[in-house]
Formats: sequence, structure tokens, C-alpha cells
Amino acid sequence: MISSQSPQERLAHLLSTAYGKHAAAECIPQELEPASAEEAYLAQQAFLRQRQARIGGWKIGAKSDNGPIQGAPLPAQRIYPATSVIERADYPVLGIELEIMFCFDTDFQPGTALVSEQEVMRHVSTMAASIEIVSSRIAGWPEVPKLSQLADLQNHGALVSGEFVAYDAAFPFLHPAAHLTLNGKDIFKGSASNPAGDPRRLLGWLVNHCSTHGIALPAGTVVTTGSYTGIHFPDEPGLVIGQIAGLPPIHFELA
Repeated sequence: MISSQSPQERLAHLLSTAYGKHAAAECIPQELEPASAEEAYLAQQAFLRQRQARIGGWKIGAKSDNGPIQGAPLPAQRIYPATSVIERADYPVLGIELEIMFCFDTDFQPGTALVSEQEVMRHVSTMAASIEIVSSRIAGWPEVPKLSQLADLQNHGALVSGEFVAYDAAFPFLHPAAHLTLNGKDIFKGSASNPAGDPRRLLGWLVNHCSTHGIALPAGTVVTTGSYTGIHFPDEPGLVIGQIAGLPPIHFELA
């Protein structure tokens, strides 16, 4: 590193180096911790540049149905189709979350005008179940500063993508039935909910976040929108199966 680098670039160097080593950075110096969400987002982009990683999708979420929204870009090489094998050794920590993802059918280019929620929803073409692999490049997680977690791609490890079907505005997004198992044992079964409430409310934020940060959202971009089942930390390898009623099931092998 060179001394003229910004704190965000230096933080990104630590995180991207740990990412490449499948390890956790032992310590984030206090002077590199983001002081604002904007600094964390700058670190996210520097992280991807240093990894030479193409954006393949996004994760977005909120802690409550009217709480602030946050998001992170997802490296394309860590978005996997269902039936993939996920190697636990690739992740310093590993949790799983069953989610719903959406896909856009148009390019959203950066600009100065806000895009309305109605315009964004007009271009949501398909939806699917997804399972996010939650991980961290920061030692001591989750007891680390929230903005450092945001800089660390909001604790993203990988994304397993289910089979897409046509978007259905009548789908029960607030309380779908969900079932998540590992080796046939229930992790979650029942009426599920997303902390953000209806996750579709997050999509307009993402389009405008990308627009104001000079980031294009090409047609085909996938967007996963937060857990319906909480987070589970598997204690054994095996077959993970996720089902959200009304969507094709999704599964992968955890090795």
C-alpha cells in the first residue's frame, strides 16, 4: 500500500486480502473504521476494485419495516446456481439465510433524477428463492462495528440462486410459508417474515443508491432482500434445502 491511499482504500486492502486468503483480518485499526455509511460504501467499491471483481448482484435489507435500508454489491464469482457445492473452508465463519431474490429486466443507468418506486417495480420481471452464505473478513465478528460490517460487503460470503419464475405481485411477501433443512433436520418451518416487512420496498432504494454512486444496474442483475428464517450456523456438512411456498425449492451441498 502507499501512504497516499484513503482510509477507505486501506480498509478495502485489508478486507480484500483476507477475502483472497479465505481468512479474517486480525484487527481493523480504529483509524480505518468508517465514520459514516458513505465511507463504508466507498470502501465496498474499493474492495471490489482491488479484487478485480465484477458486480453480479446486490444484497439489501433493513432491521425493521420502517428502518433505514443498507446494501452491498455481490462479487459475480461468488453467486452460485442451486445444486452447487459450497466449501466451508472457504469462509472464516459461515451462516445460512433463506431469502427471496428479484431480477430486473432493464438497465438502470446512473443519473441525477430519482427513479420512482412505481418505475422500479415495473421492471421487476422474475423472482426466486435464494440462500445467502453469511460470512465475515473481520476477526471477532459479529462483535465488530456495524459500519465496518457494512464495508465488508455487509457480511456477505456467497449467494446460492434458485430457479426464477415470473414476478407475482400477489405473492404473500409479508408472511410466506418457509422450510429450511440441513440433512433432513428442520432449521426453520412455518410462517416466515422479513425484518424489513415487504422486501419490495427495498428495491427503489437500491436503484437510487446505485444511481447517485455512479453504478449501473444492468438487466439481469439479481437482488436478494434479507432473511425470512433468521441466520443459522451449520454444525455439520450435508444437504441444505430451502423452500418458500410458491417458489421452486433450492438446495446445495455444504462440504
